[in-house]
Amino acid sequence: MNTKKIKNNTRKKIKGSDVYDSSSDAIFLCGDSYLSLDSIPNNSVKLIISSPPYNLGKEYEDKKSLKEYFASIIPIIKKIKKLLANDGSICWQVGNHVNKGEIYPLDIFYYQIFKDLGFKLRNRIIWHFNHGLHGTKRLSGRYETMLWFTKSDDYTFNLDAVRIPQKYPGKRQSRAGKSFGKPTANKLGKNPSDYWEILLKEEELGFWDIPNVKANHVEKTLHPCSFPIELVERCVLAYSNEGDFVLDPFCGVGSTMVGALMNNRKAIGCELFEEYMKVAKDRVKQLEKGELPYRPLGKAIHVPKGNEKVARIPEEWKKKNK
Repeated sequence: MNTKKIKNNTRKKIKGSDVYDSSSDAIFLCGDSYLSLDSIPNNSVKLIISSPPYNLGKEYEDKKSLKEYFASIIPIIKKIKKLLANDGSICWQVGNHVNKGEIYPLDIFYYQIFKDLGFKLRNRIIWHFNHGLHGTKRLSGRYETMLWFTKSDDYTFNLDAVRIPQKYPGKRQSRAGKSFGKPTANKLGKNPSDYWEILLKEEELGFWDIPNVKANHVEKTLHPCSFPIELVERCVLAYSNEGDFVLDPFCGVGSTMVGALMNNRKAIGCELFEEYMKVAKDRVKQLEKGELPYRPLGKAIHVPKGNEKVARIPEEWKKKNK
């Protein structure tokens, strides 16, 4: 297992609480999210990051009609809008609802919901990953979307915190004028774009690739659909500042909370299931001790060189081709 230990350089101890307490670093609200959110003051949260249930009938949800599904989620979205600061943001990460083989892209439905509530879409971020279920009657799905909304036109955006290395740092201005011969690139790095992937080396391609949390992922827990800490970190760094509160109304095993705490923010997580909340608390404790298994931010994806056993063509295939 590729495990990197985290050193928490900003706090000797992470102060946790099972009720809302503005002096706490990590607030764990176990129970129905709609009710738990009532304990959080309005306009107190800078960033909301969440991946709501996809209505697929997973162990933590009952599959409903799409009408019933959205009817259960919209009241929660209306509540979190009140909790969000005027300069705050929401990152809503979703995939597809699938019913009888037909795909319903949830981001299309959610866009209109947030738009009707007055939110403004700033980016539709494509999160690409290389592993997942293999389709038999359609192409295999290998991406999900994250919708970045702001509550107003006055919002936090720390571009320098998430810049990636320039592909051509030595490129110079070739047109005549005052800037002729000077470097054209920003020395701090380039804008990472709204497509997050790294296929080779970050310094070569300048994309982000964030693997999904599957069986062999270092962050795998008992939750079947948790998202990676790295996905959270990029949002936390870009859309909030140190000391801000970050909320996840469907926190699962606490990936959002961990990603926020790692970067000196405060975290609030709401979760219905006690077993998931227990894992979230354990992960925060591991973070505090510097023992949390995680995939480092910006680590390049492994690319097989061809000599690994699993990358070789099976002998059975070769025989069939003769």
